[in-house]
Amino acid sequence: MNNTAKYINELLYRYECVILPGFGAFLTRRQSATIQEATNSFFPPKKLISFNSQLKNNDGLLANYIAAAEHISYTDAVAKIQRYVLSLNEKMAQGKRLELTNIGAFFTSIENTLQFEPLQEVNYLTEAFGLSTFVSPAINREIQREVYKQEVEAIEEVVPLTFTPEKRNERPYLKYAAVAAIVFGISGFFGLKKISDNTITFNHQEWQQANQEIENKIQEATFEISNPLPAITLNLIKEEAEGNISSSAEMANISPQKYHIVAGAFRIASNADKKVRKLKTEGFDARLVGANKYGLHQVIYESYDNRLDALQALRKIKKEHSSRAWLLVQDF
Repeated sequence: MNNTAKYINELLYRYECVILPGFGAFLTRRQSATIQEATNSFFPPKKLISFNSQLKNNDGLLANYIAAAEHISYTDAVAKIQRYVLSLNEKMAQGKRLELTNIGAFFTSIENTLQFEPLQEVNYLTEAFGLSTFVSPAINREIQREVYKQEVEAIEEVVPLTFTPEKRNERPYLKYAAVAAIVFGISGFFGLKKISDNTITFNHQEWQQANQEIENKIQEATFEISNPLPAITLNLIKEEAEGNISSSAEMANISPQKYHIVAGAFRIASNADKKVRKLKTEGFDARLVGANKYGLHQVIYESYDNRLDALQALRKIKKEHSSRAWLLVQDF
């Protein structure tokens, strides 16, 4: 029995995008609570589900979830998803309407395009758990205001309301107190302004000093993925900029291998070259693979064309050399 639809349903409670590889992606968007004035109905906040048939690449989320839930390997989970997608495509080719439990239905329109109809009864917003739609009777405020008006008029007829102006006693000393308060207020304002200006200047100087210390200390940045998801191949267009900073000769050697074990990423090119030379003396085929999107120069231990070999080498390096090493999947 293929429970792929059930796993998609469970993931929609936690994530805003769940991709069914080879078929499309289910997207969620939060909607605030609404009121339908025609029926006096109140609806709780919810997640609206939509479908995008353009997002088909495997991001590993669904396959990893199935592998963990059924205690199978990642490869078997991917194969199970492929069989499920194949059965969906066969049913759609026969013009059948697909019903995905607690998610929605798929059908083909007159223009031969895939249409998705989400199920409205299921609310994937966990914050709104237990909230349901309810109807409240309408409140006629005009009638209530008319009743209050009649009651007030009836009271005024029985007990007329009169207003007697109050005679105030003149207190000349209050004028002098008010003038003194204004003088003290103006003095205090300028005093506070001077203190505020001094505080701003001091904070600005401290910020500049702290920023300078951070600039002096940050020379190397490394990134660690303790439990990386299955490899995702990224096809990036690399632009060659004139006057590249790196002085290492290994940058000219382009390898067809796409699995790289990263030793670190450096802001300064000379530090990256120093790291390459150090790793080479330790027996690694280290080299630079260019700058990442943060402008940091990446240094790798080794490159592999087989994912399993790369993972085995990564475990060995993390155990014997550096626990901060991680796997980069990218064609250079």
